[in-house]
Amino acid sequence: MKTNKLLTIGLLATATALFTGCKDSFLEVENPKGEPLEDYYTTDEHIQEALIACYDPIHWYDWGLGQYNALNIDAEIMGDNVWVGGQTPTDMQNWHKLSNYEGDENNTLSSLWTVNYSGIKRCNDLLQYLDWATDLTEANRNSYEMQARLLRVFFYNMLWHYFGNIPYYLENLDEPPYTAPQISADEVYNNLIVELEAVINSGVLPMKYYKDENGNDDEGQLGRVTQAMAYMLYAEMVMYQNDESRFATALGYMREIINDPGYDLNPDYANIWQTEGEWCIESIWEINYEQSNSERGWGSPLAVGGTVLPTLISPNSFSGDEYWSQGGDGWGFMPMRVETYDLFSASDKRREATFWDLRESDATYTARYQDTRIWLNKYRPYDKNYKSAPFDQNLNYNNNLRYYRYAETLLNAAELSLRTGGSGTGEAKTWLNLVRNRAGLSGLESVTVDDVLTERHLEFVGEGKRYFDLVRAEGISGASSANKATTALVPDAYGYRTNSWTASKKHIPIAQGELDSDPALVQNNY
Repeated sequence: MKTNKLLTIGLLATATALFTGCKDSFLEVENPKGEPLEDYYTTDEHIQEALIACYDPIHWYDWGLGQYNALNIDAEIMGDNVWVGGQTPTDMQNWHKLSNYEGDENNTLSSLWTVNYSGIKRCNDLLQYLDWATDLTEANRNSYEMQARLLRVFFYNMLWHYFGNIPYYLENLDEPPYTAPQISADEVYNNLIVELEAVINSGVLPMKYYKDENGNDDEGQLGRVTQAMAYMLYAEMVMYQNDESRFATALGYMREIINDPGYDLNPDYANIWQTEGEWCIESIWEINYEQSNSERGWGSPLAVGGTVLPTLISPNSFSGDEYWSQGGDGWGFMPMRVETYDLFSASDKRREATFWDLRESDATYTARYQDTRIWLNKYRPYDKNYKSAPFDQNLNYNNNLRYYRYAETLLNAAELSLRTGGSGTGEAKTWLNLVRNRAGLSGLESVTVDDVLTERHLEFVGEGKRYFDLVRAEGISGASSANKATTALVPDAYGYRTNSWTASKKHIPIAQGELDSDPALVQNNY
């Protein structure tokens, strides 16, 4: 049972749209309705409420504000690992359109925009409230500030990856028409990376939060951002931008994580995806979900609780097995491609851990669109992960989203080493082979950047990394055609994907509702 980790719950509907925390008494909130904000947000307790509110939107991606946007699915459907699936091509039509690179203003990730700007707004609020605080210690003030600034970079990074050219502001808009200038993707990156560097250079955040000897997090900190999470975000951003001027710095950050005794590969790859594998030694950052204390329901999707991800990606009307009982409610999204399964050798331990292969099983279910009888095992449903939810169980699975793992640190470091002049027989080889050896594979004698990209493909299937790797590989010398978007993301033999990815598809369309609300917004050339 997972207890005592950072979770959030919506309780208030004030002018600040505050959502606050649960689990620990110091996160309980009293409604400040009627009290001026500048009088309420003066104490450490109330500032903490605002900080927890900053974390809240990271739980909304899977379902909230009228759309499913599970972060791994959003990216995977545009890559080459999975099909979209669902009941028909009009079931989550926006995913199907984006998968075929024909999205438009009415078929895009509209709530992803709203969720991230909600998070940005809350972070800006917190930073304003800090100026009103009267009883904060300097240490707490610095910690709250850097957490909010790092979360704000995270939210903007998500918008930058998907939409590119976006409105950017660090103080909330307080006068009509409540719009901010839209800046180019490169300008967004230049602003964000400087902000992230300031957070990192402050040295305020801890490298890691730890469980106690019983595996519990008694301080309720697991889920907060850390210095290691900031390092991973930094590497992700500079590698996606192909910002060679910062590669050496990013490599230095990866080395710090590698040299930290608090992080290592989990010896058992399959264990990472079990409940007991959450926040294991490999985990750098996860988005927490909880079943037993759930207040989340289909009528209250923004409240604290579990996740709908296992429901989305499992077979419909499944006859049941020893882990997931008969009558399970699966919706058939994200069936795995047979070709992805075939990339793995029989000796690769990741294959069984990654794929829930029912092709030779006696299990029955109702086949839906693009069915292959292969599903993602990493987030497959288990009775133990939802049966304790008090209601709306199919929305409340107990599966944390593993966002950054130590394996990614090693592969980031290997690539950055090679791209800054390192030898293919030196440290890059050592780091890549640690990942391969954990998978039961023999090590390579010499490694290339393309070897690293191929290993990333195998290591992160279903985790939302592959599509962005394919896109950024367009700017990597030595990347093979199998690892580049223009050659990997092309029409398939089944007639599902009929269009090819082009550079103009890097940034998806902005939703019509956003264009209507701000006529100055310029649509992406998709």
